[in-house]
This record gives sequence, structure tokens and C-alpha cells, in this order.
Amino acid sequence: MPTATNADDSDPTDGIQIDLISGERMENMATMEKIRMILDGVHDGNIVILEEGLTPDEESRLIETTMAEINPENFNGIEIETYPKSDGGDSSLLGRIMGGDGPEAKLTVIGPANRIETLHKDETLISALVSRS
Repeated sequence: MPTATNADDSDPTDGIQIDLISGERMENMATMEKIRMILDGVHDGNIVILEEGLTPDEESRLIETTMAEINPENFNGIEIETYPKSDGGDSSLLGRIMGGDGPEAKLTVIGPANRIETLHKDETLISALVSRS
């Protein structure tokens, strides 16, 4: 009989963990709760993808908190890229993944600076090359 495994029990050398966080999960969280959840994931070496992104104020607070936590031996900071949702109706896969009703909905990718080797963004693509160490 298969058993459920806890994400904390996995060996980090097995691969890259990606946390896809829905807008619904974050909608009732305070700014610092969101930031702590994001940074805890990134500290663990995970890539965090936010379905609806952060407000400009929340993004500023995330950067400010990150700067205060940088430690050359343990935490090199974050890379962050945001892909805004188009104003028109979008039935593409990316559009359906991003969801949301208003023009503020956007997809945000956040990861550890020492694991993301390349982060590229253009009008239709966010691309990240992520190392295992």
C-alpha cells in the first residue's frame, strides 16, 4: 500500500522543488505572513511561483526583508521576475494558470539567487535555469 510522504522528508539532491501558491491561499494573509512563507521556501532552496503575485508595496517589503537576511554563508538573496496578466481575456495555458479576474493578477517567480543561473523574461516567457546546489 502506498504511503504519503512529507515534503520535508525528501532529499534536496533529488531535484528542484517548485512551490505553486494559489491566489486563494494568499488572499487572507497579512503582508509579513506572505513574505515569511515566500522566504522560508526560498531559504529551503525552493522556487516559489505565485499565481497572483504581490502588490508593489509587498514586493518592496519582500526585497527589504531579503536584504536584512542576506548572509554570505547561508543565504545569497533572491531572484524575482513578474509576468503581468494581459488586459484582454486569455484562454492560453499561461492565462488559465495565472487565473484571476482583474488586471492586477500576475504570475511571479521567486528563487534563491545562488541556484538561479539565468532568469529571462520577455512578453510571452519567463525562463529560469536552476542548479541543484
